[in-house]
Amino acid sequence: MKPLLLAIGLFPTVLFGQITLNVSDFSDAGDAVWMSTTVDPTLDFSTTGPNSTWDYSSLAYQNQENKVYFDMSGASILVNFLFGNFASSEYQATNYTSSTAIPLDQISGVLPVSITDVFQLSKNATSAITSVGFSLAVEGTEVPFKSDTIETRYELPLNYGDSYSSRGYSNMDMNPIYNGIWRQYRQRYSTVDGWGSITTPYGTFDALRIDHFIQESDSIFMEVFGTGLWIPLPIPDRHEYEWWTNGEKEPILRITTSVIVGNETVTNIEYRDNYQGPDAGIEELTAEITLFPNPVTNELHINGLDAELVYMIVSANGDQVDGGQVNGKNGVVDVASLSPGSYSFVTFFNNQVSSSTFIKK
Repeated sequence: MKPLLLAIGLFPTVLFGQITLNVSDFSDAGDAVWMSTTVDPTLDFSTTGPNSTWDYSSLAYQNQENKVYFDMSGASILVNFLFGNFASSEYQATNYTSSTAIPLDQISGVLPVSITDVFQLSKNATSAITSVGFSLAVEGTEVPFKSDTIETRYELPLNYGDSYSSRGYSNMDMNPIYNGIWRQYRQRYSTVDGWGSITTPYGTFDALRIDHFIQESDSIFMEVFGTGLWIPLPIPDRHEYEWWTNGEKEPILRITTSVIVGNETVTNIEYRDNYQGPDAGIEELTAEITLFPNPVTNELHINGLDAELVYMIVSANGDQVDGGQVNGKNGVVDVASLSPGSYSFVTFFNNQVSSSTFIKK
């Protein structure tokens, strides 16, 4: 027995396991995930490598966003024509979601028209997560665009040591609504440069760390005093450092930095989180949402707002136990599988939130 014990003692103890990321680990249609955001220019983003321990337990949220991924069945006829079943296979999107991939803050001071409601259309496949196009509201009119070159955000499966590169090119012609063209070119270099354990306020997880280095060049064509002019938009190179685990649908942590004169500056921090309540940077929904019957046994009926709402059900100890989309007027949610007790029914519409309590018998 002694030789066996000695042999075991020769091997170092591995504290954390290396994981593999597959398509099931990424958000797709029907998923809704809470992400908290904060800013901390002193946060360490450089520590990485094998068997790392990342402790970000001191993060404190400033705002929250419920990141919702919509099914293509809810998209307009025009969007489905470009990205639905009639599209070529590489452009057949599996979901769309609100996006900040287009720098609206820079455009608002340049274009004389309003651009809102930017959605990114993506395709989730076993081999990759790709960006296939955008949908914009230009002066209130929906205008979808295919990306001329499809960008691969994640090659799958992903393991420690993997690296890949990809580029995306989109030419967004806003005619005839407005005589303007928006061109976006992105070059991405991604490396899985670490594995280990990460701790945030959301918990402790085995994780892979991915470093995305992104170079982007945007420009706008517009008429100035009757003359066509291309206006470049200065966008600094950036890194997106992400820590992913299995089954959580979004990064446990994402730190974005801008590279200016060779130096990196933290510009944004977002991390997977639980719902922190209506005080987490979200306005209260002014319309009243009514739940009945209350107490409820099987079906909870919702009434109050004639629109599709994103909802989640939160237990008395703060855990999200259910969620999805429901019609805000005459909608029904099946709660038969919930354990008896008190729950909060939280609904979201246009970045506003409403919370009502119900009892499950």
